[in-house]
Amino acid sequence: MNGMSRIVKTITSIVFPFIMIFGLYIIAHGHLTPGGGFQGGAVVASGCAMILVAYGSVWTMGKIKEKNLSILESIGAICFIILAILGLGFGTVFFKNFLVGSNIIFGIVPSFGSTISNINTAGVIPLMNFAVGLKVIVGLFGIVLIMAYASRRRDNK
Repeated sequence: MNGMSRIVKTITSIVFPFIMIFGLYIIAHGHLTPGGGFQGGAVVASGCAMILVAYGSVWTMGKIKEKNLSILESIGAICFIILAILGLGFGTVFFKNFLVGSNIIFGIVPSFGSTISNINTAGVIPLMNFAVGLKVIVGLFGIVLIMAYASRRRDNK
């Protein structure tokens, strides 16, 4: 897949940061609004796919290595598992939301109820959303990238 015209590349360069910000917003506020790690990760991955379409698979594969994508996806999975296991250590329950009502990371958080859309009222849920988001971003973009690169190699034969 080759790159597209200069107009498409320019529009992609303008719109891409806004898509990234929106996707990260969905991930960060998933415990307050509809959304979360998977939905925000899908938005960010679609923005990355837009870059792939605009600039082409060869250019994108030159910038992003498959090994780095694999490492990032593993980091997301490991962070999610570590947060789940930390619940056993702090509360003797797997996936225990151990940060609510404590001052371990975010300061003093109310043990019940919530403040007005405060991100630290959910304990470990935003951290888990970011771990899931990272895994989804890299996983979906990796799939799209490999399919685009494989279709280019097939077309060249």
